[in-house]
Amino acid sequence: MRLALFTVVLGGWLAAVGCQPADVTADPPKQRVQFGEDRAPKPDDPKATPAEGKAAFDGERAVKYLKQVCDLGPRVSGSDGMAKQQELLVKHFEGLGGKVTKQEFQASQKSQAKKVGMTNLIVSWFPERKNRIILCCHYDTRPAADQEGDKRSWAKPFVSANDGTSGVAFLMELAHQMKDFPTAVGVDFVIFDGEEWVFTGPDGTDDYFLGSTHFAQEYKKAEKTRKHTYTAAVLFDLFAHDGAKLRIEDYSWQYASKLVLDVWGVADQLKAKSFQFARGFNRSTAVQDDHLPLLNVGIPAIDVIDFDYEHWHKLTDTPDKVSPKQLGEVALVITTWMKGLKEK
Repeated sequence: MRLALFTVVLGGWLAAVGCQPADVTADPPKQRVQFGEDRAPKPDDPKATPAEGKAAFDGERAVKYLKQVCDLGPRVSGSDGMAKQQELLVKHFEGLGGKVTKQEFQASQKSQAKKVGMTNLIVSWFPERKNRIILCCHYDTRPAADQEGDKRSWAKPFVSANDGTSGVAFLMELAHQMKDFPTAVGVDFVIFDGEEWVFTGPDGTDDYFLGSTHFAQEYKKAEKTRKHTYTAAVLFDLFAHDGAKLRIEDYSWQYASKLVLDVWGVADQLKAKSFQFARGFNRSTAVQDDHLPLLNVGIPAIDVIDFDYEHWHKLTDTPDKVSPKQLGEVALVITTWMKGLKEK
């Protein structure tokens, strides 16, 4: 992902698909959030426990999954490391009952002479349900740790633990609950390729989020023939470190404010401290990330992210930075929100 200030351009795209922007200059209300009260189970509510026979989200096991993936080394799009990761993930999700679809495509980049084969992974739960939501992340690593001050360090192996891999590990652990999860909607885990396949730096000409763009385009192309509709998407990126501050990203608020209010409302009721009902980041007010192509085709999508993460695109983004407790807190919020969803 990268920082961005392109509201006019994005607004033009979204107007074409019928999305009405909220006031992006206005902060969310300061008062206590009431929007999640009907979704957050009371502490003594049996619905607050996992589905019968299913273990609760295990943050420690999620970190073990993260280390397993990072041990593969860099997983740049089209590399041997990426192929090994794909094999590991397909085996994992299928073993837990998910229906895995490989969405394969060829991607080009302005700075590169050759195209690269890429693969989005779609893991479907309750595939027969027409009304569906997306939980998503990216799983490719950046070709270079381009935020290192010494450019000689850019070519060193970069495992990108919190930036992408934490989302993969989060979904790997959540999969243990999904086969019989008590929700009325279908759920797709969508793991995007090509978010980090960028070679020209933050101010260069290369395109970002190639995998999510392809996914969104295919969804739009099939508008007249597909049998399902995505009513919400939650993207996880740079969210799993100790002390994370998950403020509200501007494009999420501008174009999917109801979904923001629902998720952050549940977090408020559960007293999930990392979810902070305030806009923006220290460095900017908006983030270009994998949620934007989804918004562009009319899918309400929000970014759960802390863009003040100090190890972003650095060699120090290693597994020891990821917190089992933080993974568990986000899981509690998201699963509680999912349990409250109604079939439309």
